Amino acid sequence: MSGYRVGIDVGGTFTDLIAVTPSSEVVLDKTPTTLDDQSRGVLTGLAQLADRFGFADLGSFCRELDVVVHGTTTADNTMIEMNGAAVGLLVTEGHRDEIEMRRVHKEKIWDPSYPAPPPIARRRARIPIPQRHGYDGEELLALDEAAVRAGVQRLKALGCDSIAVMYLFSFVDPSHELRTREIILEEYPEVAHISLSHEVMARGPEFERVSTTLVNAYVAPKIARYVGNLEAELRAAGFAGPLLVMQSTGGVMPPDYVSRRAVSVLASGPTGGVMGATVAARAAGVGDFVAVDMGGTSYDLCLVRHGAPEIKTDWNWRYRYYIGMPMVDVQSVGAGGGSIARVRQGALLVGPESAGSTPGPVCYGRGSTEPTVTDADVVLGYLPATGFASGRMTLDVDAARTAIETAVGAPLGLDATHAAWGIERIVNANMANATRKVLAGYGADPRTMAMIAYGGNGAVHAWAIARELGMGRVLVPKTAPAFSALGVLVADYVVDLVRSYVVPLSQVDLPHLRSLLADVADEAGKELAHTELPDGSVHTELYVLMAYQGQNFDMSVPVPEGPGIADVDLLDLADRFHDRHEAERGFAFRHQQPLVRGVRLVAHGTTPKPDHLGEAGTVTDPAAATKGTRAVWFGDGWVDAPVLDGKALGPGASIDGPALIEEPFTVVVVPPGARCTLGPSLAYELLLDPAST
Repeated sequence: MSGYRVGIDVGGTFTDLIAVTPSSEVVLDKTPTTLDDQSRGVLTGLAQLADRFGFADLGSFCRELDVVVHGTTTADNTMIEMNGAAVGLLVTEGHRDEIEMRRVHKEKIWDPSYPAPPPIARRRARIPIPQRHGYDGEELLALDEAAVRAGVQRLKALGCDSIAVMYLFSFVDPSHELRTREIILEEYPEVAHISLSHEVMARGPEFERVSTTLVNAYVAPKIARYVGNLEAELRAAGFAGPLLVMQSTGGVMPPDYVSRRAVSVLASGPTGGVMGATVAARAAGVGDFVAVDMGGTSYDLCLVRHGAPEIKTDWNWRYRYYIGMPMVDVQSVGAGGGSIARVRQGALLVGPESAGSTPGPVCYGRGSTEPTVTDADVVLGYLPATGFASGRMTLDVDAARTAIETAVGAPLGLDATHAAWGIERIVNANMANATRKVLAGYGADPRTMAMIAYGGNGAVHAWAIARELGMGRVLVPKTAPAFSALGVLVADYVVDLVRSYVVPLSQVDLPHLRSLLADVADEAGKELAHTELPDGSVHTELYVLMAYQGQNFDMSVPVPEGPGIADVDLLDLADRFHDRHEAERGFAFRHQQPLVRGVRLVAHGTTPKPDHLGEAGTVTDPAAATKGTRAVWFGDGWVDAPVLDGKALGPGASIDGPALIEEPFTVVVVPPGARCTLGPSLAYELLLDPAST
């Protein structure tokens, strides 16, 4: 590859872009997100990059692009706003209400009046179909094709333009679902999308599968339209390379793959940030850390241990629906720069409502009157009034101060400074509490870990969050403001496939197990065949899914022997399962025979990585990079903090707090008593108590 590579992350407020030039220079840019049509914001951002690199127009730049990698919030926004496709469901007779029963899961167990989630498929659009396969694939009741045809006609009359199909044990024998698709296309050829449960989630149980399939059917038409529209516009502009889309597994795949498995792009943007954080941590020699992303709308966090993010394979709930797919365990709370502050019944609340990109914070001067976290940041001196967003914006400090005084200060009897500090303390506590909750769930102690902070606001608030948690070390990469875009760019191709096979370990039919392992390997090869990956860049990991009798959730047990697994290896497989179960869940029944539930393959296709994670300056003497001073509030009075030009700083520069390091799209806040050093990996290392290290 000799051209440019661009990673794009569409957030709720800004669309972030990272470009790697042919000379391995890393350049970041931002543009406001266009929520009505995200592709407009993407093309605007590409046009900005074209201008920065001196191209005559967007087309000239697009013709020099090797690859565009994209993380999108389209699926997440669809679920948040519940404005997806009109979905109908064809389901095994007797299981029409499986999705309503939700395995008796209730988000608020102490509130019996808490409503059920908005239905993706209304009951009248859930059609029972006489048919049945047994757990071993034996056909117990033939497919009633007349019922299928009548059901499809009913769904068509109801206006359903996306149809989900979920038959019991179709993941063992998919013939009924495959025939149903043929009938749907015969009766309703203009249907926008068909989701077959065995293609979306090739394993049981039935509730998890019907929920995942319904979500896939709900978001797929929008994903297909958006990605198709974006690809068409890029092609029209002259782009001839591959367009790749980030998945929740932490890997990328082409548009046709994600259009079929649209549910796999949920939370793809935050996942991209985590993958970027692992690259930055590796470069800095950090293994265990918390990745935190504070953008304009949300605060996302993920625990990373031994250089790999935690990936949940079970009990993944997103937007009140179960998603039965492996997902990087990114948790989100409504705490960002655009989070709105207000007083209710004498209490100061911050978020989760956000001002978004339009109208945005009051200081943006776009007509908003509701104060936000960003308004508090500018009033307290953390953000510059001029030169904000790489010199494209001037912030209205007076308007922000007036809004905070009116909406927060007056009701609480505070002046603007103390009201703004109250906003800061609450939003920082909210983020620290969310982090503490996630770490407690994994038994991790924040005091023994580092933090990698990114997003446009991560560098501003990282010091306060870390102090709340008792963490002493924070890393802020130079590319932090667009880190999720960098993450999608450095992510590898990933194919994650499952085949079901339910049998006690002692009764495993070894030729059949080998056949399943070979089958998933063959399918992964076909999925990656069109990616133009060089020889030797793909490596695969094989697992057998195992559990104890009565357990609902499987555990992925490695099979280093590969598809050639032999009888003698089954004993090792049992020992590996017991050991893994004890390590991860705290107990093991070593005298109990495990149950095999299926096989799993994860294939990784390695993509190029940039040599550097930012643009380095040459100045190592902080005094030579100092632009002046600014009054900053750290809670106990105003202090004059030096303001440094981050673009000028080179590796080895060390700054004692208080100080403000202004990067093009963020500010690294160094509090009093802390020390900040720019490392060789181009990440700022913030030591909050340097005397103790």
